[in-house]
Amino acid sequence: MIGTIIVAIIVGAIIGALGRLLVPGKQNISLVVTILIGIVANLIVGWGLGAIFGYNNGNGGIAWIGIIVGAIVAALLIVLYGRMSGRRSAV
Repeated sequence: MIGTIIVAIIVGAIIGALGRLLVPGKQNISLVVTILIGIVANLIVGWGLGAIFGYNNGNGGIAWIGIIVGAIVAALLIVLYGRMSGRRSAV
């Protein structure tokens, strides 16, 4: 259980960082928010690929498809987060 959480945090950080690299310009979000967005993106992609395509990385190794799609989803979530937080801070 603890190992799963640690792996989710590490993979979330990687996917969140890749997502930030895909978004042009500077993003004013913290490292913690980046990791949380990466974890959410990883969960969405893992569930989506499994449910829609029956994708499972049960053979071990690195799930390249999940990481690539996760980075794209994370980039979209970062843009969405930036727009939502930008509206709240604008007076």
